[in-house]
Amino acid sequence: MTRFEDLPYRPCVGVMVLNRDGLAFVGRRTEGPEHVDDVHAWQMPQGGVDPGEDPWPAALRELWEETSIRSVEKLGEIEEWLAYDIPRDIVGQAWKGRYRGQTQKWYALRFTGDESEINIAAPGGGAHDPEFADWRWEPIENLPGLIIPFKRPVYERVVAEFAKLIR
Repeated sequence: MTRFEDLPYRPCVGVMVLNRDGLAFVGRRTEGPEHVDDVHAWQMPQGGVDPGEDPWPAALRELWEETSIRSVEKLGEIEEWLAYDIPRDIVGQAWKGRYRGQTQKWYALRFTGDESEINIAAPGGGAHDPEFADWRWEPIENLPGLIIPFKRPVYERVVAEFAKLIR
């Protein structure tokens, strides 16, 4: 068995989608071994980068696959990748035990469409299983308190970096 410290990080992208009022999209996850209670089950859209895929197209793909959102404009990105470790006791449950956590490339996007475009029940035109059971717009300063605690430092950094984009 591979030691935890020797496991790689899973490449991932994350997106902070901001509406016209400067509120961020968050969804309540439907499942996952890392979600231990209802308060900390909320997160921004994120997902894995496929082999050979560039992060920016991956971010747009993941957003579409999780929310059906396509009407966005890019506001910014965090240049470096942000990493977190998952708790050792769930390593075997998350990603089949192949990763110790994720390294994420984060983007800020402005939602330019109508809310009727958002479809978490049949995301990606119905081609993908729902990952969110509910969604809402949330002030960005609340985001770190909604995420599972081991992801909180990443969310704190994302909020700090993207706060300047709120008009």
